[in-house]
Amino acid sequence: MTQADNRPSNFIRNIIDGDLASAKNTEVHTRFPPEPNGYLHIGHAKSICLNFGIANDYQGQCNLRFDDTNPEKEDIDYVHSIQNDVKWLGFEWAGDVCYSSNYFDQLFQYAMELIDKGLAFVCFLSPDEAREYRGSLNEPGKNSPYRDTSPEENRALFEKMRAGEFKEGECSLRAKIDMSSSFMCMRDPIIYRVKFAHHHQTGDKWCIYPMYDFTHCISDAIEGITHSLCTLEFQDNRRLYDWVLDNISIESRPYQYEFSRLNLEYTVMSKRKLNQLVVENHVEGWDDPRMPTIAGLRRRGYTPGSIVEFCKRIGVTKMNNMVEFPMLEACIREDLNTNAPRAMAVLDPLKIVIENYPEEQLQMIDAPLHPSEDMGTRQLPFSREIYIEREDFREEANKKYKRLVIGKTVRLRNAYIIEATRVDKDEQGNISCVYCNYAHDSLGQNSELVAKPKGVIHWVSVAQALPATFRLYDRLFSVANPLAQDDFLSTINPDSLTSLQGFVEPALLEAPAGLAYQFERQGYFCADNKDSTSDALVFNRTVGLRDSWAKVVE
Repeated sequence: MTQADNRPSNFIRNIIDGDLASAKNTEVHTRFPPEPNGYLHIGHAKSICLNFGIANDYQGQCNLRFDDTNPEKEDIDYVHSIQNDVKWLGFEWAGDVCYSSNYFDQLFQYAMELIDKGLAFVCFLSPDEAREYRGSLNEPGKNSPYRDTSPEENRALFEKMRAGEFKEGECSLRAKIDMSSSFMCMRDPIIYRVKFAHHHQTGDKWCIYPMYDFTHCISDAIEGITHSLCTLEFQDNRRLYDWVLDNISIESRPYQYEFSRLNLEYTVMSKRKLNQLVVENHVEGWDDPRMPTIAGLRRRGYTPGSIVEFCKRIGVTKMNNMVEFPMLEACIREDLNTNAPRAMAVLDPLKIVIENYPEEQLQMIDAPLHPSEDMGTRQLPFSREIYIEREDFREEANKKYKRLVIGKTVRLRNAYIIEATRVDKDEQGNISCVYCNYAHDSLGQNSELVAKPKGVIHWVSVAQALPATFRLYDRLFSVANPLAQDDFLSTINPDSLTSLQGFVEPALLEAPAGLAYQFERQGYFCADNKDSTSDALVFNRTVGLRDSWAKVVE
């Protein structure tokens, strides 16, 4: 069994091909192991696509396992959101959802095995003392005074830890490895600590919880994982991963491989930092459309296919790099260009009165939902009074301006050609209304007029237009790498969200939440999946029609 021929190769797939060819493995079993302490972000999407994609391509299995070893920071809401995100991206896990907490009894027994072998001990150093004993990158650590306690006494002490007879921080169970190791993670790491916290899966059964590095490798082995794929920050921890499995009596033997995490410009990919943004109300929640979370991208109108395609394009390597944001926007723009229905919306309305159009007449114009795809049509009401974008009119303009100008003509999208004749202005001198005439025989783009206008603009009929709020999103941060700054919060872009009040065509009254439309000449927008109702329409801009980032950088 080898990878599908039409899939791009990478170093992980090469390893798997070699393992199958040598019969080291006869099947491929991966896992996606999020901690339920926050919403998934687009960096997790890369891991999801890798782990589930490899399992699919090799006709193997991929588990969804929650590494739930820190109940103080975990929440069942995060568990549910993660499951929803994986399904929304189009992936299914093998069997039931797994939890590291399912294995707490087994993990306790494996810790006992290390104690019996003289490879783990209960340490009573305070956290400050433990840090002092640990040494530094330039100096070796020194052994804890409790390191040589007998296995029998350590077993009794560990049982007392489990029974809740010690306070939090009073003691911990540590692996006995090498305090002079050049790898800090091998300097007698803590593998269990006391924590009196209610767990969302096990309730109050436990008051000791295993550490991630001890739990993860054993959970992999219990589940029969063959290839444990982690990001590069776990590269040194692979030594501890191997040490634990090599020193307990467990049959299955997974191996860990590391790949580079996704770093995306103008975002942060730390759940701790993202949580800070939420808790301190810098954003409106984990699903704020400015957030790089999958929930935020979904609310903004991104499609599963565009995110999967983005993950495919950035590839899988061992080299850390910063991915440019336009690459993500290109993927959604390409998707929506083909798949998004068209509609008209006016974000900054300017009233037009077509003086030679009958006052009481209402005409329904049949307009395509897409210029090239077969999506059907919708009905556009046309009347004497319409709204256009304020920027689409000037009293005077040079030849490069191809919109409405006094004495010149322009095409209304899917409708008539009009010519501006005069304007009204308010007391401040701002244009409040433009008066026009229309060519009654110019309906449709293919009318046989001699003088065809150079420009086409969008519009909505005043009487039938629906009021709507438009949310325009910019970068959440003003610098490409916020975490390189002393205070990443100081780089938050104050103009990351702009709200406008305008109008949309009536067909959008029942626009499904999250379904992106191309608002002609404005960009791609979708009805907000939380705030938009039939009584108060709210549309989020997914992405513009063209890349505006190059101009931003300049």
